[in-house]
Order: sequence, then C-alpha cells, then structure tokens
Amino acid sequence: MSVDRFNVPAILIAVVVICAALNVASGVFAPLALALLIIALLWPVQHTLQAFMPRSLALLFSLVSLIIVFALFSYMTLWAFGRTARWIINDVSRFQSVYDQLTVRLEGHGIAVAAIWTEHFNTSSAISLIQTISGRLNTTMSFWFVVLVYVFLGLPEVGNFARKMRSMDNPELGRVLLQGSMVTGAKIRRYMLVRTFMSAVTGLLFFTMASAVGLPLSKEWGVLAFVLNYIPFLGPLIATLLPTLIAIVEFQYWQSAALFFVALNLIQFAVGSYIEPRVSGNALSISPFVVLFAIFFWAYLWGIFGAFIGVPITIAVLTFCDQHDRTRWLACLLGGADQKPEKRGE
Repeated sequence: MSVDRFNVPAILIAVVVICAALNVASGVFAPLALALLIIALLWPVQHTLQAFMPRSLALLFSLVSLIIVFALFSYMTLWAFGRTARWIINDVSRFQSVYDQLTVRLEGHGIAVAAIWTEHFNTSSAISLIQTISGRLNTTMSFWFVVLVYVFLGLPEVGNFARKMRSMDNPELGRVLLQGSMVTGAKIRRYMLVRTFMSAVTGLLFFTMASAVGLPLSKEWGVLAFVLNYIPFLGPLIATLLPTLIAIVEFQYWQSAALFFVALNLIQFAVGSYIEPRVSGNALSISPFVVLFAIFFWAYLWGIFGAFIGVPITIAVLTFCDQHDRTRWLACLLGGADQKPEKRGE
C-alpha cells in the first residue's frame, strides 16, 4: 500500500487521541512502558537462569538483581546531588558576592536584575518549590512500586506471550508482533549497554577534567555526568551547566569558567557525536531530529521518566514499523542517514 492511500485525517485524529490518552492516564502507561523496558533488559537473564533452576527462583533472582541495581543507581545520584547541594549552601556567601558583582555590571548597562529577581523569586515561591519537590519524591516512590509490580507479573509471561503469537489465527500479524518484539528487545538491550558504557566514559572524562583544573567536587561531577548522560541532549546540558556555575565562583574569572564550559561540551560532543555512533553502529541509527523530538515529546507527556524512556520507545515504534511492508517507509524516513530496511526474518 502506498503512502497516499492512507486515510491521513483519520490517522492524525487517532494520533491526537492516543497522545491525549497517554497524557491523561500517565499514571498507568508511564510505569507500564518503563516496566516493558526493564523486562526487555531482564528477559535474557531470566531465560538463562530458568535452564538451571525453577522458574520462580529465577524470577526472584532477577528481581533482586533489579532492586540492587536500582538501589546503587539511586544511592549514587542522591550522594552526588546531596554533596553538591551541601557545598553550595556552605559557600552561599561566595555565590552572593558573584551575584552582587554581576548585578552591578548588568545594572550599569540598564538591566534591572534585582527587580526581576524580586518579582520571580520570593518566600512563597521558595515554599512552593519545596512542596513540589516533596510531592515529586512521594510520586517517584509510588511510581517505582507500580513498575516493580508490572515487572514481577510480566516477566514470567514473556514465554507464554511468544507462544500465543506463534499460534495466532493471523500468521502475518503474529509474525510482525513476534519478530518486532524480538528485534526491539535486542535493540533496546544494545542501546542501554552502549548508553551505560558511554555514560561511564563521559563521567570519567568529567572527573579527569575537573581534577585537572582543581575544581571542587570532581568525583561528584563525574557521577552526575554518568547519571545525567542517560537522558540524551538534556542530561548532558545540565551536566555541563552545574560544574560551570561552580567554576564561575571558584575561578573568579568568567574567561576561565567559559573555557571550562567549552571543554566539557567538547567532551560531550566527542563522546555523543563521534564515539557513540561508531560503538552502536547502524542498528540504533535514528535521526538526531527524531531523537530530540522524542525526548521533548515524551518529557511533555510523562515528565522526567518520559525523557529517560523516550528514545527506547522511539526505537520500539520504528522497529515494529520496519517489520511490515505498509509501514517500513516510516522506519526508513525517520531513521538515521545510514538506516537501511531490515530484511524479513533477520
């Protein structure tokens, strides 16, 4: 079927309705999407363990491994952010001095920074910010509990789901679902492996750079760069801005801080635009425009969790589109420059 034979208005209406449903019911679909991502990562471990032990014991081992990884990741994140926040609070007088100097310079050019700051930041806004952060923490704990329940119930059903797809009355639909699920799982596992390796490289380079210039909290900057690099584009931007703000206070010269900022961005560019594509190859090739759109789109729908899983969701959608002749054009259109259609049965 050619593209022009599609009912474009009906497709657009369906897309809008689906997006609205995903936004309204984010409390259901967001943890489900993250659970499916985790199941895709854990299934090879679960499947291997089932060959040596009972399925229930293999499931318990897989879940315990997931909880340990999540606990370590959370501890690293809270440790880095906590130590950074305490350092800023202890040195608040130096930040105030830099702010006063900047205010004087800008007001000398006719920019009333103090008035703008007073208008947009006051005691009420600070209390509201604290309440919002507290509410987000409670929501996060509930979110991860729902995710773990989904994983606990869904992981044992992967084998049954595959058998049901093989025995469907519509063989073509069963093939698309089964092949798409298998290829998607393999791509997501490769994506997360590459992303973890590149995040570790970025964190190590950030630590080395911060230590070389004598910037405080060099270990913390390395950990934050590692954690934030899991969110493409937005994460690396935050990871470079935070240490640059500290560098402005520490170095006292904006030229030194600017050079430090440029050096961090060069690291991000080299890792993200040169090393990572060569490590991942063409299998994960997606247009950079589509990646950026996916991050902002899913972040708009589901917040920080949407930004984290936006790219894996896009990989899944394009992979399923590539499994059928009628939708393969979309996978080719939105793929990277080297994207080629996958042959059936590969």
